[in-house]
Amino acid sequence: MNNESRNISRVAGLLQKCRSILFITGAGMSADSGLPTYRGIGGLYNGSLTEDGIPVETALAGATLATRPEITWKYLAQIERNCRKAKFNRGHEVIAQMEKRFGRVWVLTQNIDGFHRAAGSRNVIDIHGDLHDLACTKCGWRSTVENYARLEIPHRCPKCSGTIRPDVVFFGEMLPAEKVALIERELSRGFDIYFSIGTTSVFPYISGPVIEASRAGKPTVEINPGDTAVSGLVDVRLPLGAAAALDAIWMEYLKAR
Repeated sequence: MNNESRNISRVAGLLQKCRSILFITGAGMSADSGLPTYRGIGGLYNGSLTEDGIPVETALAGATLATRPEITWKYLAQIERNCRKAKFNRGHEVIAQMEKRFGRVWVLTQNIDGFHRAAGSRNVIDIHGDLHDLACTKCGWRSTVENYARLEIPHRCPKCSGTIRPDVVFFGEMLPAEKVALIERELSRGFDIYFSIGTTSVFPYISGPVIEASRAGKPTVEINPGDTAVSGLVDVRLPLGAAAALDAIWMEYLKAR
């Protein structure tokens, strides 16, 4: 048995003793769905500037949406079109199946693609929002759309003609208070095991739960092909893609039941 197989068996063994799980997921979680991880959002911008001569971080900033919504919506539409070609993968399915098997399972995700919920997970904290949820910046009108194909760009509110935005966190904006409160509530209850999957863990609210779990002696697992900010802290590190690793762990877990 090689080291990779031993670690998969080790994680499956840890799960046998668990009733609660926290999954923290990033762009690598959706890589097997065809969404590249480079440049952070859909992998569309691996050059230094967009075609409008500005960084994508500027195009997708809250300040730009307020002053030049047509620019922000142009790149939102490109990102949504890229996501539309993809769907959730086996890794998302495994997490959804685990939610049905274990007593308490939560997902804290940075991803805005909505794949966790589409795969069947209910306890999802999409800390950066969901690209499919729309809200008016003026009157608060809300809606959910499957795709942006028929939307006017920039999209205007049907009630007050105000600017519509996806309910996501743009660059330079604060995290939504209600979602921060929700993850803090669940973290205060604690989990039996913590997974960090497909994220570089550069944000404190993403790396923090793993760091605190490690300090408390709770089992921690990282699934990521590359090294990250928490790689040196976790109990088990699997340098694999998310879908392959989660499927292998799940099959090993079920085999031992």
